[in-house]
Amino acid sequence: MALVPYEEGRALQDLRRPTATYRFAGRNVRIQQDWERHGVAAVVWDAAVVLSAYLEMGGIDLRDRSVIELGAGTGLLGIVATLL
Repeated sequence: MALVPYEEGRALQDLRRPTATYRFAGRNVRIQQDWERHGVAAVVWDAAVVLSAYLEMGGIDLRDRSVIELGAGTGLLGIVATLL
């Protein structure tokens, strides 16, 4: 189970920022976002961040595996899987 903090009035504010930066697998990952031009597929969603964190914790062994990411927005999850 994951808990995503929610603040009244800020629900979509982070999705409208031009970039989102995360740290996974000892690397900084900076994603460009553009909600206004490309909509929901062009932002990093909380679900991608939570699943990336789960993968980093070693929940699934990705060594010598092929991974396909479908419908995960900007591709953060695929990037993290590659780094791991």
